[in-house]
Amino acid sequence: MPLFENGPVKIYYEEAGDGFPLLCLPGGGLNGTLNYFSNGAPFNPMVEFSVNFRCIGIDRRNAEGGQSVGPLDIERNWDSYTDDHLDLMDHLGHDKFMVLGFCIGGPLIWHLMKRAPNRVTAAVLAHPSGIDPEAPESLYHYNSQRWPAALAERRPDITLEMAQEFLRKMYLDGRDFVLTVDRDFVRHCQTPVLIMPDDVPVHPFAIAMESAELAPNAQVSLFPWKEPARRIPMAVRHVRDFLKGRCPATGL
Repeated sequence: MPLFENGPVKIYYEEAGDGFPLLCLPGGGLNGTLNYFSNGAPFNPMVEFSVNFRCIGIDRRNAEGGQSVGPLDIERNWDSYTDDHLDLMDHLGHDKFMVLGFCIGGPLIWHLMKRAPNRVTAAVLAHPSGIDPEAPESLYHYNSQRWPAALAERRPDITLEMAQEFLRKMYLDGRDFVLTVDRDFVRHCQTPVLIMPDDVPVHPFAIAMESAELAPNAQVSLFPWKEPARRIPMAVRHVRDFLKGRCPATGL
């Protein structure tokens, strides 16, 4: 099993296909694992896109049921996940890559593009998370349902209070819009992005559309794209065409 060890951090990942690298980020909040792609996602990017790209999927650090583990860095909450993504791609020898993410993958992608603006050549944000002005604590409550107690139960070095503080800093303290960057960053971000909106409190339609309107090189999928189910193959074709059209000839 591929396990990347980086000091106290161990990241479990899987690869499928060959070609330009496509980093695939599962949804499911802080409990996102590779299992999400086959049990929860509208489509499995590791299957759909491995014909065209080298797909790389990971278990999120400290996710329940996952194999990735690492310290709980309360003060560098979003940064700790971005560290894992960048360190893994360094380990695999990919200076430039594309990225696709579901749900929490949206904020993680924006943060990744902020931290490494010259490395991400294109991004797909599928039903991205954001702060719904009408339900601003939805993401905090969603992630509080299982993650803190389960993490504290299996990790003697982490208390329930530490896990709750980690969540609070991620989702509540001064968080707005897409959580990890502000509107000015999105307005000036030149990376091509494809945004696939949803319309639930943890994936607010208004925030997805606002980010698409602000980003100068953004596209938007059809909406709704997940229901009825017969629309999903059309959405997948849009993603494939978007990625293929922005795949550098070199830079592996």
